[in-house]
Amino acid sequence: MQHEPSSEVESEEPISIEESTENGVVESESAPEEFEAEEGAAASPSPEVEEPPAVPPTPEEQIASWRERAIRATADLDNFRKRMTREKSESLRFANQALLEDLLPVLDNFEMGLQAAAGEPDSMIYRGMVMVKKQLDDFLKGNGVEEISAEGQVFDPNVHEAVSQEECPETEDGSILRVMRRGFRMNDRLLRPANVVVAKASEEDAGVGTEEGGGE
Repeated sequence: MQHEPSSEVESEEPISIEESTENGVVESESAPEEFEAEEGAAASPSPEVEEPPAVPPTPEEQIASWRERAIRATADLDNFRKRMTREKSESLRFANQALLEDLLPVLDNFEMGLQAAAGEPDSMIYRGMVMVKKQLDDFLKGNGVEEISAEGQVFDPNVHEAVSQEECPETEDGSILRVMRRGFRMNDRLLRPANVVVAKASEEDAGVGTEEGGGE
């Protein structure tokens, strides 16, 4: 007895190669179109955000700005005037500084001659030199020049210049014994330091001080 093929098997129809090929081609053609669309969307620039227009300053703000500028300009002008006044005053105070510095060696030589002439105090030469010395002192004083005190003072490197040291037990160490050349200042500005001889402790006193310090 032979079995008949079922109706289900007979109803299935084979799919032709042409139909499958056409479907594949359609799908492959649609893929590039979608890719191009995505590229176009990515390449399209985003719309620029427009900045809001600048708001012009109000009249009140303009007035405040100009007032501030005027105040600054006035302050700068005032500072300039003060600086010019100060510089002018200093230039007048120290205008003769170079001249006075050159005059000091002449004054030193004149004083040496005055000391030599002091052996004959009644002579006309000595009296005349004394009068000239007074005029020179008045001239220096009128220009703000004053002598730096030195003898008997403690040595100050700001206004004194030590030319030598001498042992002097009766004088405190660092004190000025005598002045070799006078020093001068002009309106609190140093013209020339005073050349002085400074006292120093004797070697015996220095040794005693060292022994006492070591014993303690």
